[in-house]
Amino acid sequence: MKALQASTAYSFPISSPSIPPSRRTPQHRVVRAQVDPSEKSIEIMRKFSEQFARKSGTYFCVDKSVTAVVIKGLAEHKDTLGAPLCPCRHYDDKQAEAGQGFWNCPCVPMRERKECHCMLFLTPDKDFAGKEQTITLDEIRETTANL
Repeated sequence: MKALQASTAYSFPISSPSIPPSRRTPQHRVVRAQVDPSEKSIEIMRKFSEQFARKSGTYFCVDKSVTAVVIKGLAEHKDTLGAPLCPCRHYDDKQAEAGQGFWNCPCVPMRERKECHCMLFLTPDKDFAGKEQTITLDEIRETTANL
């Protein structure tokens, strides 16, 4: 389950937790996202993920909950930023990062080297690669309902 928790990026803090609480200013508050992505965006990102997996010869994680959480995070970023910014990274300015496009899914490392930090797209030789390139909307809903 550690992979699932690490991939719950759409609820990652917006500031570094390494700043001691006594030195945090209001800008350093640890804030978790409160936005649920729209069903439309989840479905768009689900279809995109399936299509890209087929096109790139990659597979979803053997633990489909990882796939579900990442897709939901991409959908949230699509709704809030207008682009599917990688949900598994920390950004000082998400809007600026989304505008630059480097970390928009599929990110440059994925497109160039098939390296997916989120474990959404895994080559068959990776330890956690499953055998599926599909996930249903119901699987995403059920897995992420309590997040």
